[in-house]
Amino acid sequence: MENILHSNEYWSLVEHGIPATKDVPLTKVQNKNIDEVSLKDSKGKNYLFQALECYHQETILKKDTIKDIWSP
Repeated sequence: MENILHSNEYWSLVEHGIPATKDVPLTKVQNKNIDEVSLKDSKGKNYLFQALECYHQETILKKDTIKDIWSP
């Protein structure tokens, strides 16, 4: 699974997560970049979701990001 995430350029999200933006005013460009990163995160979560059996999928649904899913 790690290789799949690497090859699809999602591994950095596992390592670093989505940048925090709370209480920080953002420009339109920054908002667009955050949206793109969030979409990549969702796609990475989808790979993990598809790879697991049904009884593990409920755990993934409770997590917000791919980093949360991958971390113990």
